Amino acid sequence: MRRREFIALVGGAAAMPFAARAQERVRHIGILMNVAENDREGQVRLSAFLEELAKQGWTDGRNVRIAVRWTAGDNARVRQLASEIAALAPDVILVWGAVILRAVHEATSSVPLVFVQITDPVRAGFVASLARPGGRITGFTQFEYDISGKWLQLLKEMKPTLRRAAVLWDPTNAAGTGQLAALKKLAPSVAVELRQVDVLDIEGLTTTIRAFPSDGASGLIVLGSSRATAQRDRIVSLASSQRLPAIYPYRDFIASGGLMTYGPDTVDQFRRAAGYVDRILKGEKPTNLPVEAPTKFELTINLKTAKSLGLTVPTTLLARADEVIE
Repeated sequence: MRRREFIALVGGAAAMPFAARAQERVRHIGILMNVAENDREGQVRLSAFLEELAKQGWTDGRNVRIAVRWTAGDNARVRQLASEIAALAPDVILVWGAVILRAVHEATSSVPLVFVQITDPVRAGFVASLARPGGRITGFTQFEYDISGKWLQLLKEMKPTLRRAAVLWDPTNAAGTGQLAALKKLAPSVAVELRQVDVLDIEGLTTTIRAFPSDGASGLIVLGSSRATAQRDRIVSLASSQRLPAIYPYRDFIASGGLMTYGPDTVDQFRRAAGYVDRILKGEKPTNLPVEAPTKFELTINLKTAKSLGLTVPTTLLARADEVIE
């Protein structure tokens, strides 16, 4: 072989990996969040997802482009934003909540979808089963319906004189119906009267709460829903102004000054979702990725709020708490 041909061959071989990397296709990820862009907890969750994604080798602006849309809990905007994300033709879309997932599912018939914080994706018709999703959707559930009974028990333990409780729920959310049913089943055994309040009707909620007698026997239970999360500052403020002990489904409410929360580590779900997005970008199919449940539930108590309500937190609750806010 001639020297010139040999040099050309070696030089070409050495250049191939660099050329391949230069031609590597930039991937695209769509993200739909169900809170406002300036929501502090929403930013924490998004950051957790992006940090974990970076650990898998994906960096926005280098080998991946990430488009984020924020619905602010406004269902009127969900379809519009879902269509915007779908029009970008991403390789995979991360979706927070059932309302958004349904809109995105209708907006695109081919893009893989990874969800977080959906209570019953099988009953909602998103997946065939948890072990074998059977389509282009998979993700992470948040809790079983009967967790609402646990919320009532914890609130009763915090306030033994509790005899009535407003239940804030979203009637358009199928999971809310299941949670409410579990509450109604348990309530008679702990002698608590329940009053349903639509989370969409903030004025009605305010009127109902203010109508409760200030006799130390009333409380508030907020069921899990994206709309309640989007309204959490207002809800916590109302509970505080009416001096109502309240329990919430997510730690986000503690950050807003809420008294007590019991639920899954929602930030961890976004980290785990990054792992599924990575696997899909690398060629795995959602149908082969089982829907996973939370690995840990946390009880958080805000002692500052308890003091402002004139409550003495039972030592039994403090002993079980995963986190106590001083």
